[in-house]
Amino acid sequence: MDDPTTADGTLLVPIANAETATRQLDTAIDLATDRSYRIVLLYVLEVPPQLSLQDGRRYLLEDEDEQLLADAADRVESAGIPVESRIRIARGVATGIVGGAEEYAADAILLGWRGRPPREEVILGSYLDTILRNAPCDVLVKRVKTPTPEIDSVLVPVAGGPHDGYAAEAAGAIARRNDASVTLLHVVDPDDLELSEDEAQALLEDTADSFSGVDSVERTVLESTDVAGTITDQTTHHDLTVLGVSRGGLIQRRLLGTISEAVGRHAAGTVILAKRHDPVPSRLRRLFR
Repeated sequence: MDDPTTADGTLLVPIANAETATRQLDTAIDLATDRSYRIVLLYVLEVPPQLSLQDGRRYLLEDEDEQLLADAADRVESAGIPVESRIRIARGVATGIVGGAEEYAADAILLGWRGRPPREEVILGSYLDTILRNAPCDVLVKRVKTPTPEIDSVLVPVAGGPHDGYAAEAAGAIARRNDASVTLLHVVDPDDLELSEDEAQALLEDTADSFSGVDSVERTVLESTDVAGTITDQTTHHDLTVLGVSRGGLIQRRLLGTISEAVGRHAAGTVILAKRHDPVPSRLRRLFR
């Protein structure tokens, strides 16, 4: 195992089963290699209230759970990345992951999401929504319902939102690792012009500065009244789509059906949603405006 003190940061990767872990690690290894991060693999053992946490570990932890972590650690270590494995006992998965991010000083969390249809008042999933609200660091959510393809082309929708920069950073890391091209896309809605076409082009030029080391970065501006549908259509031409969660977040009930969530659910290929950590809660920020 490499010395974790040589790493420039920590990527926390909670894993639950072999299939989704494999798909998460495809991306985790790309990110950690590009950013010189260590990876902390986390298995959360959820213990029901009728058992003490100590009894939960004694009676609920299976050999297969420990083998899952060991296999994942072997793969990360074989890629030359510092890795640690942790089992965390908690009353809930979200509590265990958020607590793990705090304890292990994570710079980012990479979560797996199966892309299931939403339930009432639940956007991505009950524990994913909670982590997005409460995580003390950046969060990436990878839709893992299909295997990760060979990545030759990355689509990065850009709207000027607060999380676009983090999406661009993640997309750049993956593109460099896979020698992939990048297409930056802004969709102009003529019925709701937040940006003119010239302003959109300038936004894409500014975003392109984040992709040093990527050989091909295209800029595309399209016009459509169906922004989410147009972005989703464009995903069919790319192996991976990386986008920041919509302005205001992906995690407020009133935002069910936002562009990022719609694209995340319906895009072709692999999708990663990016949320930059904001250390100042929005309710406090409003007090000081």
